[in-house]
Amino acid sequence: MKPLKFFLLSILTLLQVQNLFSQTPAERDSFYQKADRLKYEKPDSAAVYFQKSIDFQLKEKDTLAAINSLKDLSFLYAHNVNYGKSYDGYWNALLLADKSKDSVSIASIYNQLGWLYSYYKRDDEALKYFNKSIAIDKTLRLDPVDYNTNLRSDYFSIAVFYRNNEEFDLARKYLDSSNVYHSKLTDNPPYFATSELGYIMCKEGSCKEGIDMLKESEAYFKRVDPSYLTIIYYLFGEVYRDLNDFELSESYFKKSLKLGEKYHTHSNYAPRNYQSLSELYQANHKYKEAYQALLHANELNNNIFGGRSKNNQHLLEIKDDFRVEKQKQDVLLKEKRLAELEHEDKIWLLKTILLVVVVLFISMFAVLFVRNLRIKHQSEKQYIKKQQEIERKRQNDILELKNKQLASSALQLIEKDEFLESINSKLSKQNNQIDTTVIKRMVKSIQGNTASNWKEFEARFTNINQSFYANIIEKFPKLSQTDQKLCALIKLNFSSKEMASILGISVESVHTSRYRLRKKLGLERNDNLSDFINEF
Repeated sequence: MKPLKFFLLSILTLLQVQNLFSQTPAERDSFYQKADRLKYEKPDSAAVYFQKSIDFQLKEKDTLAAINSLKDLSFLYAHNVNYGKSYDGYWNALLLADKSKDSVSIASIYNQLGWLYSYYKRDDEALKYFNKSIAIDKTLRLDPVDYNTNLRSDYFSIAVFYRNNEEFDLARKYLDSSNVYHSKLTDNPPYFATSELGYIMCKEGSCKEGIDMLKESEAYFKRVDPSYLTIIYYLFGEVYRDLNDFELSESYFKKSLKLGEKYHTHSNYAPRNYQSLSELYQANHKYKEAYQALLHANELNNNIFGGRSKNNQHLLEIKDDFRVEKQKQDVLLKEKRLAELEHEDKIWLLKTILLVVVVLFISMFAVLFVRNLRIKHQSEKQYIKKQQEIERKRQNDILELKNKQLASSALQLIEKDEFLESINSKLSKQNNQIDTTVIKRMVKSIQGNTASNWKEFEARFTNINQSFYANIIEKFPKLSQTDQKLCALIKLNFSSKEMASILGISVESVHTSRYRLRKKLGLERNDNLSDFINEF
């Protein structure tokens, strides 16, 4: 129901802004005066008199008056949700305004067409016509009152458009622009904008201040235009529904319906009120009342928006009489031009053939050029790719070779230590024959220690695998120095016994260290520790 919500909230602007800002000629014919008196009590009779007024004004060749009467008739149709006839009326008025170069009326009609497009969620078209209206109104050399009034209306329309789409930041921006032009007209508060801003503030959570603004608008419209309370009371109903105040919300929705029936205005708000009442009753477990309200809402929605509704057939087609008329005029101009140039057909034919040949030749050349350029680029790309692959393979081979050399060197250190340990053991058994103290001192000077062996190994390992430590520490910063050493030995595929010799610890300690390392790396039992470390 969200698109319907946007539509029903936005129609208030079309209906009220038209009343507030529409142009009124100094004098009106008797048909127009009767229509104006009947438009709230008997809209069908008012429509008949408006049409008689239009016919009379066209007969009298008073185009401006005819345009304004067409706009008022279209507004009346929109007021009573007959959007097909409203759409047709505005386009007929636009045709007259275009022929008479009446830019003021053109801008006003563009604004109303923007609303008609927005009701059916054709947002791009709606914004296009709203902005066209602003562009024209800004260039017109009117007196300050008319100038500021028109732009106030334009910006207010876009503000409500964005509010209906729940883009409240943009809505506030355009409301501010509208209020700037309003302040140039009068010191009185902009009550239309006040009600809009109050509703937005309630939706944004500032309910107390928002409700105060709505009440201020309510007091104003009670004095000036009670029919607009149909909308004010609907907004109150929505606000109190959000605040879970069932009684107040129900009361305001019913007031809105009652006023709509009394004044025959804002008919589009009837289905919206019934829909909100249905949701309100359902939330309060009044399912029978909710069902009845929903039936009313669906019936009214079908009458307004249903594809088979007679009132909507024209609008659903979105026919564009103005553009059709323009296209007809263009065709006539082309036919006249062709008749004038008929004797030059042969010359133009030759020129056309020559032009086609040149274009074809240039096109073929361009195609071949682009094709060759693409082939060249692809070849260069493949060559570079191949060279990169060869270089990558060469670097991997070099790295693998250096790691093998490093592993071999480390194993030699292990073998040296084991050999010296063996000599030391044998010398210990020959205490009576040889001065073992001197011999052991010599062995120890050759043997070195575990720390010096590891420093030599680590220096060579880091030189070959430059980014290994940086990568693994970046991902696992809590690894200790022992963990880092163990990772380096695992990367070189050393056995537990070989790791124990290099690190100067027992094989059992190596197994324990490997178990703790797996936990720190977050590995499961089935995960391979060597494969994981080789990824760094």
